[in-house]
Amino acid sequence: MCDAVTRVMFGAIYAAEGSSSEVLLASAQEFSPRVDRVSDPREIVLDLSGLTRLFGDARTIAEELRRTAADRGVQIRVAIAGTRTAARLMVRHRAGITIIEPGTEAAALAPLPLALLGELAGDVNSQLPKSVGNWELGVVFKSWGLRTLGELAALPSDDLAARLGQDGVRWQRLARGEDATPLVPSVPEERFEQALDLEWPIEELEPLAFVLGRLLEPLEAHLERRGRGAAVLHVRLFLVKSAGETRDVHERSLQLPTPIRDARTLRTLALLDLESHPPTGPIDRVVVAVDPTPARIVQFSLITRPLPSPEQLSTLMARLQALMGETRCGSPALVDAWTPGAFEMTTFTPVDTNAIHSHETRSSVDMTVALRRFRHPVPARVRLTDGKPSRVTIDRRGMDGGGVRVCAGPWRTSGQWWRKSESDGWDRDEWDVTLTDGATYRLFRARDTEQWFVDGVLD
Repeated sequence: MCDAVTRVMFGAIYAAEGSSSEVLLASAQEFSPRVDRVSDPREIVLDLSGLTRLFGDARTIAEELRRTAADRGVQIRVAIAGTRTAARLMVRHRAGITIIEPGTEAAALAPLPLALLGELAGDVNSQLPKSVGNWELGVVFKSWGLRTLGELAALPSDDLAARLGQDGVRWQRLARGEDATPLVPSVPEERFEQALDLEWPIEELEPLAFVLGRLLEPLEAHLERRGRGAAVLHVRLFLVKSAGETRDVHERSLQLPTPIRDARTLRTLALLDLESHPPTGPIDRVVVAVDPTPARIVQFSLITRPLPSPEQLSTLMARLQALMGETRCGSPALVDAWTPGAFEMTTFTPVDTNAIHSHETRSSVDMTVALRRFRHPVPARVRLTDGKPSRVTIDRRGMDGGGVRVCAGPWRTSGQWWRKSESDGWDRDEWDVTLTDGATYRLFRARDTEQWFVDGVLD
């Protein structure tokens, strides 16, 4: 098998009962980065294509695999074939080292018992259909008098499909040692975490800033190498344990609006959060971890102005939340309610101006009338003529009011009178008025107090 032309070659290793799956995986990864961990922790499949030039022929590779595993205290059996299905079936049946030349898989597997397919039935990576994952067809094959893989492989495929459908054909292909799908290597779980044990406990945020910077810099490099960004930042501060007490951990998690991996930005966000939620004692161990996510791809436009970077926006929002409170900063969103001015605060997410611009170039922009509502209604004095506003005086600098040129209304609205709190209910008459100064206002009269207010300005 050590030819000038590289051949496809797969290996399956099967460890003795009670062996460590992690040790088995480490032994396999010394030979090939393309490793598939199946549901059985004692079995691993490797892609050995192209390794003959490095290690020698297939038997030499198998011997090196056994020697490497034995050095780690694990006894394994090895099978190498041109398909991973053939290698897996053979390694479960025969101990020691088995080499199957490419193209001879069906002949090599023919004497093997048909029950071997049943051992792969519960394996999610065995390429078997879910409808027969419990080896129901094994009873059918046994009733037909089939005992070996070769007997199943020799049946006419058309007749088998007519009786059992495509599920039966898939079982037959497995009995011949054929692979239905390519090998998908198992991606090892990678932790993005840094920890540091302090020689002396610290209590202030200023020395903690240096520790966070020292931990976040290698974390940034790790994220950059993997093309990832931080979606969630976790900071765990281990407090000094007092005599007879359990060790307390002060943990904070920050949900980031966009993937970020800049160490300075992450440190600033962590410190701003800790200013609002400080630890309750001295710290002697710091752990920083992130939940990774694919990094963002930024493509600027030559037509529109670029938005501020997510790092700048995240820092600004963190400073505002530390100053005003976490529930007082964000983006307002309408709620499904008739209450005047009702809204809720949501997470601030910048709008993609490029998408808006491309939409505007395809279709015309709809012109609508907008009401710029005052957060707190402005008191006003209104003169009525024949039951309609005729003059408005507004008690606010810069809004002098004037005579009413056009008015529309009233619209009577009320609601939430059934609630216990009187501040939740409302009962008002609303008017839209255009004054002599050219401005159009929304007025309302509170029917319970007979007071007038300016609710907003119509644009």
